[in-house]
Amino acid sequence: MRSASSASADPRDLFAEYIRVTGLPHLGPEPQGDPVLIGKRLGLLNGSTWIALWSSFFARRYLPGVQLVHAGSDAVQLNFMAAHDRGEPCPPEANVQAFVRYAQDLADLGGVDAVLITCSTMNRAYPAVEHALAGRGCPVLQIDAPMMERAVEQGGPVLVLATHGPTVRSTSQLLAETAGARGRSVERIELSLPEAWSRLAEGDVEGHNRVLAEAIREQCRHRRLGCVVLAQLSMSVFLLSYPEPQREFGLPVWTSAECGFQRVRDVLVGGGRPNGRV
Repeated sequence: MRSASSASADPRDLFAEYIRVTGLPHLGPEPQGDPVLIGKRLGLLNGSTWIALWSSFFARRYLPGVQLVHAGSDAVQLNFMAAHDRGEPCPPEANVQAFVRYAQDLADLGGVDAVLITCSTMNRAYPAVEHALAGRGCPVLQIDAPMMERAVEQGGPVLVLATHGPTVRSTSQLLAETAGARGRSVERIELSLPEAWSRLAEGDVEGHNRVLAEAIREQCRHRRLGCVVLAQLSMSVFLLSYPEPQREFGLPVWTSAECGFQRVRDVLVGGGRPNGRV
């Protein structure tokens, strides 16, 4: 993994671009954006601190004008990674309770209008977080749920791609639950691509995206697929290399960023529903 000192970017440019994406905390509304979203505040419940950049980037792309408030901890990711390696239930109950506390802080201290769980491995925390905030008038959403709804509605076998081992089971469960809640069954093909995770850890985003693209093409050569879902928010950078996946691969490739933040928009403007318990 490259160290900060070996990175090619000028550190001044790095910090400047980072602040342009994340912004700094402030009490007033965002100075620009979609008029129907300006003044809204979204709590982002992340499974680790590094993914906050992804949350900020894609939230600003799909929710211009919404003020973003982050919560999360690297300790959460380290704990579910360790549990997964030991073959224990994942995510651990301690992680779920941590998410409940973080969500309460977002509502009580941050004054957010909604909370979005951005971590696919931690989607199992949704019922507990929803229950904890039930009396606060603050809807809770799972970033993956709208993507799973699209996959079920699309029909046909669903290729589920993940790059991080602990995510696979949580994502597969959510897809099966989403189908079951609609009285349907869904055929799913699950692939874990640790090579893509390793590329991302080295800062090789293009290499990460190329591994995903090759996996999709390989699967399409061997079977008919209805769609592809990319299981983690980090994988949404795939769209930066392949912005028109339908044209590129001949079938929908959905990301949690695109589907999840679009659902948040519907909820924040009052015309949509949060994902229910599935």
